[in-house]
Amino acid sequence: MKALQIRRSAGKFGLARVASAVAPATSARIGPLEYRTVDDPECPGDGWHRVQTRLAGICGSDLSLVEGHASTYFDDYVSFPFVPGHEVVGDLEDGTRVAIEPVLGHEARGFAPPFEGAAPGDGDDYAHLATGRLEPGIQTGFCCSTGGGWAPWFWAHETQLHRLDAAMPDERAVLIEPIAGGVHAALLAAPTIADVADPIVAVLGAGTMGLAAIAGLKRYLPNAHVIVGARYPHQIALATALGADEVVQASKLDRAVRRAAGCHIIGGVLSSGAHVTIDAVGNSGSITDALRITRPRGRVVLLGMPAEVRVDLTGLWHRETELKGAYTYGTETLPDGSTARTFDLAIDTANHYEAERLLSATYRLDDHVDALAHAAEAGRRGAVKIAFDLRGDT
Repeated sequence: MKALQIRRSAGKFGLARVASAVAPATSARIGPLEYRTVDDPECPGDGWHRVQTRLAGICGSDLSLVEGHASTYFDDYVSFPFVPGHEVVGDLEDGTRVAIEPVLGHEARGFAPPFEGAAPGDGDDYAHLATGRLEPGIQTGFCCSTGGGWAPWFWAHETQLHRLDAAMPDERAVLIEPIAGGVHAALLAAPTIADVADPIVAVLGAGTMGLAAIAGLKRYLPNAHVIVGARYPHQIALATALGADEVVQASKLDRAVRRAAGCHIIGGVLSSGAHVTIDAVGNSGSITDALRITRPRGRVVLLGMPAEVRVDLTGLWHRETELKGAYTYGTETLPDGSTARTFDLAIDTANHYEAERLLSATYRLDDHVDALAHAAEAGRRGAVKIAFDLRGDT
């Protein structure tokens, strides 16, 4: 079948990294991603289903790979050559439509789950990600054994399937996976603000993941006063529509938090600040900003994928700030003490906010250069989520 595939090539990764600084389309054209005929992946065993892709989103982690910026941390958690694509809505062979929870968990690899009813992303030992009956891979879309959504079809384990109501449009369903990541980050704010009368949560960045975090905060932590720093007018409009209490230009976020907290500013650092800041950008500058607007003994949640950064951590030490990573999703503890799967919460959130409003454009696989360029420049071009549309392909 014809699919988009990434093969290991130090030279092409290097060329893509250099080219991405000049033009995203160039890095997509000369980098490690190719539209080519690939071998059909073999069925990994019992409990696996063939999924025909309908829509598959383009994620920031995908762009990092295509542009040669991915961290070497993941070298042992992926297997080449692989077909990307982990934000997927597709059809099973019997016509059932599903959204994919892409983490390749314990059961997908032939191991017992860490506890009864565990989600694929649960557990505190990641040895299974590089062992078991599959080649290494943190998720569908990074594993050569399963294939991925940037192809007409791929394999998914029963534990990864979320069967969808017929009323949910594909354009909404393809947003479930990124919304799950945002909901997970939002709920990581809950322990810090549990006993706070008027909690302030700042969100830095209003791309797909920032908007998903805003939706999660307003849906499941409605008492939080959510202040958002956004860069572009359409992001400001969407963050406001999702219920953020205050949305400002990103450069003015510190002043907005200062007003809400009623605190001082000392040398560019707030004397108090937000109880929790969610960094949905993930670079050296955004982490630095998040640390300086979060109050002492507050929490910074890293929803953006930072890779290699340079940050002065003196303030983190002095203010006893907690730095918390937010990777994917699993089983969540809600403020009332109940538990739920993040993907179930994400489906609820996608329906509540009619998340298809975040899908800006779709492309065919053979238009991948334009698609990736659009995704890389989404904010500047007034877009949010870009996806591949394989409906009608076989």
